[in-house]
Amino acid sequence: MKIQNKTLQPPRVDYFFKNYIEVKGGNPLEGHLKISGAKNSALVLMAASILSKGEINLFNVPQISDVAIMSKLLIAMGINIKSNTNQLTINTKEIIIPPQDLFFDLYHALRVSFFCIGPILARFGTAKIPLPGGCSIGSRPIDEHINSLKKLGVVFQYRNNYLIAKVINPKKRLLGSSINFKCKSVGATETLLMAASLAKGKTILNNAAEEPEIVDLANMLNLMGARIKGAGSECITIEGVESLKGCDYTVIPDRIEAGTFLLAAAITRSTISLFPCEPNHLKAVINKLELCGCKFEYSDFCLKIIPNQILNSVDMTTSPFPGFPTDLQAPFMALMATANGISKIKETVFENRMHHVKELNRMGANITLKDNIATVVGVENLKGSVILGSDLRASAALALAGLSAGGKTLIGGVEHLERGYENFSTKLQEIGAAIVIKKKIKIMFKLNNYFAKISLKNNSKKYTSAFAFSFFIGFFIATIPYIYKFIENFRNQILIQEQRKIQIENKEKICKDKNSDYIKFLDLGFTETANRKFNTCMIDK
Repeated sequence: MKIQNKTLQPPRVDYFFKNYIEVKGGNPLEGHLKISGAKNSALVLMAASILSKGEINLFNVPQISDVAIMSKLLIAMGINIKSNTNQLTINTKEIIIPPQDLFFDLYHALRVSFFCIGPILARFGTAKIPLPGGCSIGSRPIDEHINSLKKLGVVFQYRNNYLIAKVINPKKRLLGSSINFKCKSVGATETLLMAASLAKGKTILNNAAEEPEIVDLANMLNLMGARIKGAGSECITIEGVESLKGCDYTVIPDRIEAGTFLLAAAITRSTISLFPCEPNHLKAVINKLELCGCKFEYSDFCLKIIPNQILNSVDMTTSPFPGFPTDLQAPFMALMATANGISKIKETVFENRMHHVKELNRMGANITLKDNIATVVGVENLKGSVILGSDLRASAALALAGLSAGGKTLIGGVEHLERGYENFSTKLQEIGAAIVIKKKIKIMFKLNNYFAKISLKNNSKKYTSAFAFSFFIGFFIATIPYIYKFIENFRNQILIQEQRKIQIENKEKICKDKNSDYIKFLDLGFTETANRKFNTCMIDK
């Protein structure tokens, strides 16, 4: 029987990803793993170089895409950057005020780029900065930055997605002040640390963030000639100086990367060692893992994790340092999905950081979500699937889930992972994981069921022919018994698929609306960013 082309069209791809992670689960991990420099520290230290009138040598800088973007941004300001493996030499001798409209895409792609507003204002007295980008994990308001800078003598205007800031002092110098943050904001604390370093007089930051990255920034600024006391506590005092010089500085180890690999060891019930590692930066994570049933040994900056084969469920709530880091919420949830018992995981830092729940459930996890609280019922085994990472830490979490799952897992969202982890797959390969990043191969993520185009009145011969056709084109590889079993639910599937088709078409119209981010970046000539915005829009509910 012939099947008319008019009746049956090839399945339409709704989503695809060029690069993906392939994980074959079940391999135990063993050996030593080197921890890279902290992403969240290195980026801010690079921003702080704007304050310098000399040369800065940064060591232990991770080779990740976010660092590459920040480098481009600094180069756009006339700063000379030389890169040698994990070392950056930054010379600000020819620094200029950044060209304002030309580099919208660079600023928008990297949230931490907004923190450049502090050193730019301190150095030049004026700044025009696009609103920040980064992962789609919530609104992450910048009110604390703006309100605090106002107290140092800055006025703001908002125009066409830009913040225009000017120092009102005739001498274009910021003036020290006492600032009380309404919440513990890492970004706002870092912005004010940099800005106040060159302000006239004393600045006091109350309710400041206490993260290790804050201490790292303060330490480098002090080497450059700043006068900062109290970093790492709730109250930081900055005595402004006239100018800052260059220095040599080594970025601290990445506590989030270390925590991710500790969770990788736990989810695979494997013993591994991490070096260099600072346990004081990971107290909350280590505490939760000990409650699960893991043991730890530490000596000479080397941390060894020894998990029990049966791990127990533990409740967890994210909070600012020294609490459990929000950046490890998703990987910890992946672990709890395989633990014995029921756990509750509450996200308090970001309001939209639970995209991974649906993807973990695709792998056989049993997770329900309500009001940013996930209830996780541990299952005996996860199963391989085709899934999509929505942000940096969600992608890492799904990779960890794939390490413990049965079969093969394909994960889209490699671009997120490469933003924050240096050689993620290579490091795991070296300790026994079967994981690889594959590039420039299109993988179908969601397909419209083109059988929905077949009339419900067609007889069983048409159904058989349609399914036989699908078998040969590779989209529904199945044996005859599976085909007959599938026919039983065929009518319901058609109705569901038609509804899904309408939803997708409506979603596409919204995501390609003339006011959408997709059109905005397409008009600016940033095709790759436009496509990322479109894919993110299609994934979001």
